[in-house]
Amino acid sequence: MKVLITDPLAKEGVARLEEEGFQVTEKVGIAEEELIRIIPEYIALIIRSGTKVSRKVIDAASNLKIIGRAGTGLDNVDVDAATKKGIIVMNTPEGNTISAAEHTMCLLLSLSRNIPQANLSLRKGEWNRKKFMGTEVYGKVLGIIGLGRIGTEVAKRAQAFGMKVMAYDPFVTKEKAEETGVVLCDLDELLSQVDYLSIHTPLTERTKGLIGERAFSLMKNGARIINCARGGIIDENALYKAIKNGKIKGAALDVFEKGKPFGSPLLELDSVILTPHLGASTQEAQVRVAVEIANQVIDAIKKGQVRNAVNIPTFPPHLEKKIGGYLSLAEKMGSLSAQLIKGNLREVQVSYEGELAENDLKLVTVSLIKGLLSFVLKERVNYINAPFLAKERGIKVSEVKTTERGEYSSLIKLKLVSDSGECRLEGTVFEKRIPYIVKFNNCSLEFVPQGYLLICINVDKPGAVGKISTVLGNYGINIAGLRMGRITPGKENVSVYTLDTSPAPQVIEDINRIEEVLEAKLVRL
Repeated sequence: MKVLITDPLAKEGVARLEEEGFQVTEKVGIAEEELIRIIPEYIALIIRSGTKVSRKVIDAASNLKIIGRAGTGLDNVDVDAATKKGIIVMNTPEGNTISAAEHTMCLLLSLSRNIPQANLSLRKGEWNRKKFMGTEVYGKVLGIIGLGRIGTEVAKRAQAFGMKVMAYDPFVTKEKAEETGVVLCDLDELLSQVDYLSIHTPLTERTKGLIGERAFSLMKNGARIINCARGGIIDENALYKAIKNGKIKGAALDVFEKGKPFGSPLLELDSVILTPHLGASTQEAQVRVAVEIANQVIDAIKKGQVRNAVNIPTFPPHLEKKIGGYLSLAEKMGSLSAQLIKGNLREVQVSYEGELAENDLKLVTVSLIKGLLSFVLKERVNYINAPFLAKERGIKVSEVKTTERGEYSSLIKLKLVSDSGECRLEGTVFEKRIPYIVKFNNCSLEFVPQGYLLICINVDKPGAVGKISTVLGNYGINIAGLRMGRITPGKENVSVYTLDTSPAPQVIEDINRIEEVLEAKLVRL
């Protein structure tokens, strides 16, 4: 039982593995060529962010069972390659929560009282109290984007300072937010009211550049911004301009668009505080994630108990032929519905019909919830924790089955209920295990849920499709496929365009300006 560790790991984690009889080898900073040469000897590989586990490494890992990340992010691991080879990839998403929340508060207070700037001035022999006049946080409004574990811990600490806390997170119910005294609202309302904005959401296609020129234009003059989540969520060029023109008072960043901010114009601004990704850099957090990943490796190898796996579901082999295709369909339906639903999600209702309903479908439901929450939480969601995360956010999940058949031999029906309405999808699997959506709300139509999908609700009259196609063509966006269906003849229809490339936000804005278009949304699957 040999375990290889290739990034710095607290000695407590190493000791825990050795206590259980594992032979541990530490090779911090190992080159890829050397890693490829020695990896066949090991049953488990423990890493942090420094080691790149490429497809070449995985192909060479003839005995590897586990890749364990002491931390959260898995951008440095080829998860698809590991999955195809049957290697479990796991992380420790909770270990850094307290440290990240505390660092956020450190930056918030430093922004308010100009602590780094005053310290530097004093060391230069200056005594300029007026220059560093601060602002109380008491009574101010803190806006949090992403009310997960870290966001919730930040909210608790801010409330202890007498701050009013608001949050934007469409996958947390208002009731759940109210349990911690947080006011839940939409993004524009949040931005318009905050004195401080703190970001605690993963970097996804949806959140990339989320805080840019438009967001800054909605904010109060003199607002401040903190980001301890992921670089790229804030448009740094737009932030620089907003600070220079006086719209934004200051910013404190622990993460950056390009990993390291060297050469960034933000370094020129005295009102910007920058730290080198210190959110998880506490002794306690390092020990916690080291011990957690050690225990997860031990439990997986010795007991067969897998926790925080991001890629391997517990799927009985004898059911693979019967429901394997529906596992993928369910995850696609979850992701698709998450991008279509409006308002704050409250309830998920799943119904299975026909031959499919004769099987144990708990894992299919979990796959659906995983797809739903992964749209917001990215790598934090896996087959193990998806139900827990839904419950934690106050989302009610129900499952019903009936063996009665309708138009299709097997069917999954999904209904999402939010405080602003409902979203309904129906899907099935055709030959060659290709998943299809066969109904969207009240409209029957068939399309494959994959790639870039432009979903438009149009007035049902001639010319609408031509105008949409013209806009796409003007921007050089090729249409790979088009499916249509009517909601009400002569009134509304739905058109689903499969696109070769992802259109820029301006394209979708232009399509929504077409007279016949009632609503257009881009979905990425």
